[in-house]
Amino acid sequence: MNGAEQSPRGKRVYATILFAVADQTQPLDIRPSPIAGSWYPGDAESLAISIDQLLNNVKPKDIEGQIVGLIVPHAGHRYSGGVAAHAFSYIRGFQPEVVIVLSPLHRTADEPILTSDHQAYGTPLGTIAIDQDLVTGLALELRQEYGFQLGRLRDDREHALEIELPFIQRCVETPYTLLPIMVRDQSSRVGQAIGKTLGSLLQGRNCLLIGSSDLSHFHPQDVAKRLDQTILDRLERFDPEGIIQAEEQGLGFACGRGAIAAVLWAARALGADRVEVTQYATSGDVTGDFESVVGYGSAVIYRHN
Repeated sequence: MNGAEQSPRGKRVYATILFAVADQTQPLDIRPSPIAGSWYPGDAESLAISIDQLLNNVKPKDIEGQIVGLIVPHAGHRYSGGVAAHAFSYIRGFQPEVVIVLSPLHRTADEPILTSDHQAYGTPLGTIAIDQDLVTGLALELRQEYGFQLGRLRDDREHALEIELPFIQRCVETPYTLLPIMVRDQSSRVGQAIGKTLGSLLQGRNCLLIGSSDLSHFHPQDVAKRLDQTILDRLERFDPEGIIQAEEQGLGFACGRGAIAAVLWAARALGADRVEVTQYATSGDVTGDFESVVGYGSAVIYRHN
């Protein structure tokens, strides 16, 4: 790739290639990263080496089927990167046309569903172009079929979506575009609308779905594990409605429950029928503080052979 450098092991460390840009004579409107250098390393070489080390520490099991999506946490790489790597390791060498990342929105907004108003996302590893055709199709179908307006954000500081991008950049080496979706309203009605719309838009496309969510927040370790196990059990049962209801029932919590559920509904529409949890840990496993922890889980979603 143009702009690529080589690590001592001969692997690409970073690349500044622009993916799937229709007109490269005009500069892209790139969303700058507000978290590079704090949530993850801020220079390309350090970031690439760090992610590769996390991925190389994982030996993924054989999956008897075609992977359709992943569920991954979104804390800083120091805290949840190892858990995320247990899912991302399954897609090394994948060649999707488009990657769809769904995350919660950790701020207020008028619209229930939002996307970026920029043309691309930038990280130290390069630039990923947003699939404008899919954004247009998503907005149109959400409005016509469900009455939802797709909001647009500029210069947002949402970490939950961006934190996954460097992992994608290290795992997928062929050109692809990005469809970023931030879910502010985590209700079943909204999650199903997103999932069904994506299922319609992505039929016949070589795509990868990624749902970004942490689990319980700021409980003692034993309480966190109990709450988190409820979410993980319902995830493995392929139960998007149950994941959304878990908080209402006081049995579990996931800050991106709407994003997880939407990914499951979309994946089901694309033929997926299995979920396997790949790793679970808490922030206490990293910091040694088990009095107030955040839970992290990862999983692969696939179509069984």
